[in-house]
Amino acid sequence: MKEKIVLFWFRRDLRLDDNHGLFEALKSGYKVLPLFIFDEAILDKLENKSDARVSFIHSRIHALNKQLQAYGSGIKVFKANPETAFKELIKSYSIEAVYLNKDYEPYALHRDKAIGAICKENGIGFNTFKDQVIFEEYEVVKDDGTPYTVFTPYSKKWKNALSANPIIHYQMEKPEEKYLAFSGKIPDLAQLGFTPSEIAIPEAHIDESRLQSYAQNRNIPEKDATTRVGVHLRFGTISIRKLVTMALPNSENFLNELIWREFFMQILYHFPKVQEGNFRSKYNLIHWRNNEAEFKRWCEGKTGYPMVDAGMRELNQTGFMHNRVRMITASFLTKHLLIDWRWGESYFASKLLDYELASNNGNWQWAAGTGCDAAPYFRVFNPTEQQKKFDPKGRYIKKWIPEIEAASYPNPMVDHKLARLRALETYKTALNSIN
Repeated sequence: MKEKIVLFWFRRDLRLDDNHGLFEALKSGYKVLPLFIFDEAILDKLENKSDARVSFIHSRIHALNKQLQAYGSGIKVFKANPETAFKELIKSYSIEAVYLNKDYEPYALHRDKAIGAICKENGIGFNTFKDQVIFEEYEVVKDDGTPYTVFTPYSKKWKNALSANPIIHYQMEKPEEKYLAFSGKIPDLAQLGFTPSEIAIPEAHIDESRLQSYAQNRNIPEKDATTRVGVHLRFGTISIRKLVTMALPNSENFLNELIWREFFMQILYHFPKVQEGNFRSKYNLIHWRNNEAEFKRWCEGKTGYPMVDAGMRELNQTGFMHNRVRMITASFLTKHLLIDWRWGESYFASKLLDYELASNNGNWQWAAGTGCDAAPYFRVFNPTEQQKKFDPKGRYIKKWIPEIEAASYPNPMVDHKLARLRALETYKTALNSIN
């Protein structure tokens, strides 16, 4: 008779420490078999076959496997549709229950519902836990139970809720006796259909001194003053509870960035239409110009506006863009060029190492003025003034645009004043047409 076991399914939580679902699995009284699935539905959509995110996940699975080998175990890895993988697992093992941490994106909700149904059909428990957020979609709401759509009152309620609910960290003592003895092979990148990326994933820079100077330095792109935790939060190589615990005594600004992340997650959950459309439907009638040649120049960092071009080149070469510059490049695309924010969102999604659907969507709609907590449509960043303010000595620009002073560097592709007036007129026309 087969030994009864439980599975822990790694997804966006690629760590052993402070992992809620894994902690509960290890407490179950059954041996735990760790599992990871390279989901073909996700991999097949990636056009870049040297995608740095796939390389990062792959290397992280190897690192986790090595950690688990110290406990006489390892990760069972599939490249498959999750439903196919689970049907095979159910045939091979006597599974008492599956443990996993929740994922709130639309595809993940659909996938997990399907896997939960398979488990139920086979009499297998399906246990989900909160791990990638401090508060879920119904835990910080208005007094009448409806979701917040403005950040400031949401953040106040979030902080009050945190004061009333101290953070719990999930650390298991002596886990070595609780994992199933297992040794399996991890498919190499070629078997996954990918090649190694030349882009290196930066380590998270998170310490007290960096957080204490975060507010002062975070808007200066030439400085390496941000935390670089985005990609680590995206794939769960660092715990949100650890970050909030560090932020609380050291940086209100950094804490607010973490709250923005959860704000956009609950917006996506409660208003799934934002994945494809404007949060504010009154902006549906904007007549975007959507000039493909101009979009190409923006993508390549050849607009003639150095702050925009430096940001796009940084993104293309490293998979990262400084947050201040993200706002400048997004505003330029949507307001100066009047190109649909969805084009820019999609491009960022294909390039950003820290791409997260909710935040990417929320921030692009903020820049376009169409979102829930949007900047007013008449706010149009002046890229030249932003450069003077945040890169006054031009060090950031010169790093990414070596030809900045050469004749080969293009002139501005649009005049700021004329582009601003055109944007204001276009938005006004759209809004007036519904009255």
